[in-house]
Parts: sequence; C-alpha cells; structure tokens
Amino acid sequence: MSLRIQPHELKFRDRTVEPKKQSSCSLQLTNRLDRNIAFKVKTTNPKKYSVRPNAGIVPPGASFDVTVTMQAQKDVPTDMQSKDKFLIQWIAAPIGMTSQEITSEMFGKEAGNAVEEFKLRVIYVLTNIPSPVREGSEEGVSPRVSALENGSNSAFESKDKALEVWTTITKLTNEKI
Repeated sequence: MSLRIQPHELKFRDRTVEPKKQSSCSLQLTNRLDRNIAFKVKTTNPKKYSVRPNAGIVPPGASFDVTVTMQAQKDVPTDMQSKDKFLIQWIAAPIGMTSQEITSEMFGKEAGNAVEEFKLRVIYVLTNIPSPVREGSEEGVSPRVSALENGSNSAFESKDKALEVWTTITKLTNEKI
C-alpha cells in the first residue's frame, strides 16, 4: 500500500463509565510514495463521529494525523458492539494541489481514478470501572470486581457478561446502601 494507516481499528473507550462524554482516537497516515497523496475519510455514521481533518494532502515520506471523535452518547451500548465503519480513500495528488482543492469526485472510481482504500472498524474497549463497594466497607472486593477494575475481562466469557455482572453488582450495592 502506498499509504500506511495506523492503527487498523478505531478503539474507543466503552460508554459504561461516562456515557455522556466524547471519546477520541487518532489515526496516522504515512505516505510511502515519492509524490503527494490526497486522502478522504468517510464513515457509515457521520452524526455519531467527527473526523478532523476529513481530507488532506500527505507529502512524500511524511505522516499526517487525523482525529476521530465519537460524540457524547445518550445511552450505553448494551451489547458493547459497534457496526460503525470508516473508509479511507486516497489517490496520488497532482503537484501543487492543496487540501482546499480536494473534491469528492476525485475519489469516484467510475471516473477512472486510481483510488485506493482501506476500511477500519470501530471497537469499544472495556476500561476501568470503579468499584461499587464503598471505601471503609467491611466487605471485601470480589475477584470479578477486581478484574473489572484492572481493565481485564479475562474472568468473563465476553464483554456482554462483564456488563451484566457490573449491572448486577451495582444494583445489589445500591439496594444494600
């Protein structure tokens, strides 16, 4: 590939801890050609994500950073799965072209352009979850809660199970208090 893209998946913190906050991650695009590359980033869910910049020029041998921000969500995704995807398209750019001159038509294959592309999927990453057991409590913390606090879900068969256990622990703790 003439454009190196890192990482190959967009990983966002899960929304179980702070569902009403934005979450961002970065992409690095590195030009492996000896000429400019014009790129464009598209998503299947433009209302949920903002991409800055969503188009640009990467000089020969240079790297370019793109920030993808997931907007604050009202609800926690119960299945911890995302069907959202991103598409990065690029072409060799004419000498002297600027970012302002990039158009969507340049990336249309039907126009006979040599468009390359790469698809990225969105991953939600289970992050540290605060313990529902209050400090100074006489009760110990279970190994499952400790695993959650350490960002590990190895004690669970799936992230769905981790979310289910967390919900149950929180509910029981709130009833006890």
